Amino acid sequence: MNAAITLIREVDALLPQTQCGLCGHRDGCLPYAKSIVEGEDANKCIPGGQPVADALAMRLKRPRLQAEASVWPIQADGRPQRMKAIIREDECIGCTKCINACPVDAIIGSGKVMHSVLSDLCTGCELCIPPCPVDCIDLVEDTQPLLTDIQRQQEQNDLRQRYYAHIQREEQQRLTRKGPIVRAEIDTELFAQFSSAVEEVPVIKLIEDQAKIPTTLDAKTTIELAKLRTQIKKLEKQLSVRPDPVKQQQLDQLQQRLDEIQEL
Repeated sequence: MNAAITLIREVDALLPQTQCGLCGHRDGCLPYAKSIVEGEDANKCIPGGQPVADALAMRLKRPRLQAEASVWPIQADGRPQRMKAIIREDECIGCTKCINACPVDAIIGSGKVMHSVLSDLCTGCELCIPPCPVDCIDLVEDTQPLLTDIQRQQEQNDLRQRYYAHIQREEQQRLTRKGPIVRAEIDTELFAQFSSAVEEVPVIKLIEDQAKIPTTLDAKTTIELAKLRTQIKKLEKQLSVRPDPVKQQQLDQLQQRLDEIQEL
């Protein structure tokens, strides 16, 4: 592991792993850690407050800076009040946008079904609030006892693991996603490079766009591929207007055949 990666790893370990983007790096703590190592001020982690700003200044041997202020009051440990999201479930329409926005998968539910927040996992990052079309999410104070240093480190490690799993799933869905992205685009390449060099985080694998990979298919197969893609697009358009079990079955069969050819 080279010196730069080692330092980024150590800086990242001091950040709270809320992945909230309040520091200005909308895709998580690691991009901010990298930017800090490259010279950015180390006082922008709002959830970490003054304790994190001071720890970063000490590790980097830089002047102590005043942490950027939070809108929440300060706890006894010097950090801003921990918050949790809650969903007013009788108002939830099951749109799933909050689920897609949550960086640590702390919200459960499915399409047109009431959602719930797993409060033990919620970091209060607020990322689920802007996408909600019916404004049914509130932030409330976390009334649990303050974490010990050991508990905080365990929590940060767990949140980091959950975020990396979230990133890998987003990467796998990237090529087939039909709906809008409801949070900032993630620099997956950075996370993949970092994860390949650091043992304690899950390795993130980049998914190649098969359409961009040169092939040596014969003319007959190339024509079949073109026809399949045309038929698939036509059926997808029809099904987006009106569900039809027969057409859905045809679409599934065509997609399976397309996958088989692309795997050759």
